[in-house]
This record gives sequence, C-alpha cells and structure tokens, in this order.
Amino acid sequence: MRVIRPQEGYQMDALSSAADIVIGGGAAGVGKTFSLLLEPLRHKDVKDFDTVMFRRTTVQIRSAGGLWDASEKIYSLIGDATPRESSLSWDFGNKSKIKFSHLEYEKNIYDWQGSEITLLCFDELTHFSMKMFFYLLSRNRSTCGVKPYVRATCNPDPDSWVADFISWWIGEDGYPDMERSGKLRYFTRDGDSFIWGDSMTEVIEKSKYFLDPLIKSSRGTSKYSDFIKSVTFIGGSIYDNQELLKVDPGYLGNLAAQDEDTRLQLLGGNWKVAVSPNDVYEYNAFRDIFENDFVEHGERYITIDVAMDGEDKLLYWIWSGFKIIGVEVVDKSTGKDVIDITKKLQSKFKVRNSNIAFDADGVGLFIGGSGNAFIPGAVAFKNGSKQIDKGDDRTFYNLKTQCYVYSGERVSRGEIHIIEEVAYSMYDSKHTIRQRLQFERKAIKLMVQRDTEPIRLIPKSEMKGKYLNGDSPDLTDALMMREVFELKSKPIRTRRARLIT
Repeated sequence: MRVIRPQEGYQMDALSSAADIVIGGGAAGVGKTFSLLLEPLRHKDVKDFDTVMFRRTTVQIRSAGGLWDASEKIYSLIGDATPRESSLSWDFGNKSKIKFSHLEYEKNIYDWQGSEITLLCFDELTHFSMKMFFYLLSRNRSTCGVKPYVRATCNPDPDSWVADFISWWIGEDGYPDMERSGKLRYFTRDGDSFIWGDSMTEVIEKSKYFLDPLIKSSRGTSKYSDFIKSVTFIGGSIYDNQELLKVDPGYLGNLAAQDEDTRLQLLGGNWKVAVSPNDVYEYNAFRDIFENDFVEHGERYITIDVAMDGEDKLLYWIWSGFKIIGVEVVDKSTGKDVIDITKKLQSKFKVRNSNIAFDADGVGLFIGGSGNAFIPGAVAFKNGSKQIDKGDDRTFYNLKTQCYVYSGERVSRGEIHIIEEVAYSMYDSKHTIRQRLQFERKAIKLMVQRDTEPIRLIPKSEMKGKYLNGDSPDLTDALMMREVFELKSKPIRTRRARLIT
C-alpha cells in the first residue's frame, strides 16, 4: 500500500500549524502545492466539510502540473474519492468535498456571497488582491463541527500586499527569519488598519475602542475572540523537498539560471529586491503607481505596443489623463487583429484618433503599410527617431530614451496611477499585470553616461537577455509611450542632465 506523507521541514511545519491562517511563502520547489492538497484530507470523513481551492484562472487549474493534475495523483489513491472533472471537484464518500475554482476578477468575489467554506485555500496568494482575500475570508465559516480556517501558498513577491502582511516574519536581509517561522501572531482589522499583537489579549486591549460597540450591538452573541485571527508565515527551501531533487536534480540549475532578483526569490526565498542607481523607474516610486488613487481622471488616450513578429504580445493601455483604467493583452495577433481590437477599444472608451499612439515599427511589419494607414491621425511612435525639442537642456539618444526618462520622472513625482482592477488582471497564466510590470521595471536601465554623451538606454538585447529571460518589455514600452502626447503639446520643465558613473 502506498503511503502519502509530508516531508520534514516546510511541508510538516505547514500541515502541523494550529493558526487560523497559514501562509507558506518558501522558495520555488519546496512542495507548497502538495501540502495544500494534503490539508483537507485530515477532514475527509467529516460530513459537510467543504474546501474551496482558488487560483486566479481556470487555465491555471487545468494546465499540466496544475492543481487538478496534482490532485489526481494524490486523491486517486484514496478509495472513496470520486472526481468530478466537469465541476473540478472531488467527493469523499458523500461526506466532505473539495472544489477548485477561479477568481479572475474582483467582481467574481460576489459569486460567493452567502457561501459557507470551512477550509479556504489560495494557491499563489500574491496573484489575488487584498480585497479578494479579505472578502473570501468573510465566507470562511462552518456548521460541520470543524473550526473554519485558511491555508495559502505563494512565491516571494516583494511588491505584493502579502509582503507587507507577513513582514514580521521576514528578516532585514529579505530572507524568512527562521526563529519566527511558524510562530503565531494575532490581528484584527479596523477598516484598512491592521492591529497586531503577540497574543489575543494584546490585540483585544488595543482594539476595544472599536470592538466594544460591535459586541454590545450583538446582544451577547459575539465575543472579542470572534473578531481576532491567529496567523503565521512559514518559509522553506527547495532543499526541504528531497523527493523533487531525487527526481529532477536539474531543477536547481533552472532556478540558478534566472536574473539576480528572480534567482534570489525563487531559489533563495528572498522577499526583497535589488535596487540599481541606473534604474529609470525608481523602485519605491514605481510601487506607488498602484496606490496613487489621488491622480485625477482626464482626457482619454490609448498606447499600443505592437508585436514585431506576431510572437510577442500585443499590448494596449487605456488612459484617463495619467490614470490607467484599462488593459488588453493579446498573445498572438495578425494585422487585422490589431486594427479590429484598436477600433473596438477606441469605441468602448471613446478615444479619438489623435489620442492613439502605436509602435510604428511593429505596425509596419504587421499590416505592411505606412503609419497613417493604421489609424488616420494617430501618433506613429518610432523608437529610434530624434528627441522632440521642448526646452530641455539634456540630449537623448533617441525618442524612446527621452520618453522613458520623462516617464520615470513622472512616476517619481507620483503622477501615474494604475487602478486595482487593471493591476490584478492577468498578464499571462502565471503573472498579474502588476507582477509583470515590476518584473519589467528592473530591465529599464540607462547606460553609464560620460561627459557630453547623450543619455541612452541599455540595448534591448541586454534588457531581454539579462533581465527578462528573452521576453520584450511590452508593458513598460506602452507605459513610456504616453509621454509622446505631452511632448507634442506642452513645454516641459528643464532638468539637469543625469550622470551615472
């Protein structure tokens, strides 16, 4: 008989925790998903014990090696387990049930209104917004006799809300503090504010000011502990997963081959990010573009990064002033697709022709025409063209560099905002728009500038080869393109040349 058991280290620690909420955030390959799938089996014989495991998209659930694939390898070994592939669920002798579900958009949370989920699971928690997580937490309740609880997994993502939420468990060097790993802390929320403590008593004392009225209005049906959750974070190393290393020792080489930040996160489990003085987009200011909701709406624009050969992604940003209110990502496209999608978005968001900017080089290869043949009156953005003279005393190598530098300065001034719905939409099957933007950010760097040399970006081949695993910076290219409208219409403030040595 085959025995299913967790390995010592991360898997055992995660499965033995008594916390209401356990977040596993170790390095890649530690066995986080395996532990998540094992968790509900301890209650498989409890009638009406319901588990829902969320991923952002159904594709992620059904893909090779995804949740459904992995569940078949485990649950098919259990005699009373019955798969229901049409509904992506498992029944265990008409007692407990495990369902896999997507939660692609924030509006999808209301599909779960009124639900009762005893065990609430999130695979790759950093793919979900804070609003998604805490709304679903309100559905985490039980009448089956088992106290409701939450389990979640994620890879390190320094830019996510999760990084802030679990910061107590992370050391100054960015690695999990192993002396704190697995230790329980307690919290409650007063609006957007978290009240933390090392004990439930401490949190109660800190939060009585808003809990007392709630308890009084419940007429004796609620107590302080009902409003307080215990939580822990458990880190882990790929070396905890000896079974994986036996089967696929080359996986270590795959992780080691990544760029520095990705290697530290996926191989080392590091929750911090390296910052370079020649970054066009300053790290902390770039994080703020997802929080700058004070940025006002304005005239509508569309910027388009068109794939050069039909293999890269076709990317659209929809702008209201400097607030990004929409995004469209198309994996592969033809010239006709480019035109059809552009016209559809133009009609939907009411954008006039002259407020559309597109990658003219990409369009030329796509539809074989001049820029004007694409959308009459639109701005044909040519990356290698000369800078636009607007009273700046700096010299830029080309228009692309000029727009990137101005975009970086605008970000530093806090003048760009990406709304949450856009930030947490999916870029591909594994990453949100926010995650992909932060990934691209580190590739947008300036070359060392000496004396009177023009300001210049590092070559695109270096961006792709050294930082982006061969991909193009589609999102940031379309982001910087927004500056061309300002250059064509308004004078700018003169700035001193930036020297990087």
